[in-house]
Amino acid sequence: MPKSASLNSLKKQLQIEVDTAYLYDSIAQIQDDESLKKVLKALAKIEWGHANRVLKNIQEIIPDFKMATPSTRAKIQLKLGKVFGYDSIINSLANVEAQVGKSAVKSKLQKGEKLTGFEHNHLKIIEAVRDSEKVNMPSSILARFEGKHKSVGGNALRAAVMGANDGLVSNMSLVMGVVGAAVSNTTVVLTGTAGLLAGAISMALGEWLSVQSSRELHEYQIAIEEEELEASPEEEKKELVLLYQAKGIDEENAKKLADKIFESKETALEALITEELGIDKDELGGSPWEAAFVSFFLFAIGAIIPLLPYFFTSGKMAFYLSAISSFFGLFIIGAAITLFTGKNVFYSGFRQVFFGLTAGAITYVIGSWIGASII
Repeated sequence: MPKSASLNSLKKQLQIEVDTAYLYDSIAQIQDDESLKKVLKALAKIEWGHANRVLKNIQEIIPDFKMATPSTRAKIQLKLGKVFGYDSIINSLANVEAQVGKSAVKSKLQKGEKLTGFEHNHLKIIEAVRDSEKVNMPSSILARFEGKHKSVGGNALRAAVMGANDGLVSNMSLVMGVVGAAVSNTTVVLTGTAGLLAGAISMALGEWLSVQSSRELHEYQIAIEEEELEASPEEEKKELVLLYQAKGIDEENAKKLADKIFESKETALEALITEELGIDKDELGGSPWEAAFVSFFLFAIGAIIPLLPYFFTSGKMAFYLSAISSFFGLFIIGAAITLFTGKNVFYSGFRQVFFGLTAGAITYVIGSWIGASII
């Protein structure tokens, strides 16, 4: 590997280590539970240790090289966490740890080294933190409504970015298509507004149905679990013991824990719902109305961008302003995606611009062809 390529790789690695440590430290600061705070602080300390080792490797090439500071991306993630929920940061950290674990396994296999089984320990720890009932991660409506749709790398912030992107690209393509057909400014406004409302309503209805269906399914599963508990409590207790054993608890302690839980019907049902079904009884997948509202709002934000100039001006000026505003909107969305992917901001931003404007250009050409054919 060329020296410059090796240096660039080390610098990138250093920045990842510094950003990860910074985010662990920042999340630790908002924790009320001391044990969780210690875990996150310990993870941060380990990451700072990794950063110092990488820095030493860089200083062998550039002796005066200084320790990196947290990147703008990491600072933006932290600020957005206040709006969209800190769980988005935890999920991002879990993504980083998953990639580090995979890289460690791949490197050892290539070198013929024996795997220790500890390569994914950091991932397991951060996942345990994320799933802990004691973890203090204040979240927004966006984070709450997603409920069962959340996963590592698939969180409220991602939903916001993708919702706005859907609105922008779809309505820009629609507006460019009718503009290409050389219709009047009034027709462009009416068509674009109709596209905005139709798309936003469709997105809202789809999200409402998704969340409501999830709630109804969970309620049905809970009702079945309650019936089974009434009919055969001993069988249900045995299943709970097996579940605890599968999680690593020895048989004796698993039985003691199950006995304690089954002292009352309420705690037994709560445990079975959580352990067997994996359902949060309090949330049941989130509110379908919150989901519908947020989906409508996010789609509309994106969809208004290419349409807005036509409310104030017309002709070529409106067309140019629409294209320029769409350009910046697409770039911002592409740049926001880098919060999940870690890619270069300009690469991701201009890639989004390319795909979005290409879609708009295609519909413009098709609109021009159809308009010419009709005329």
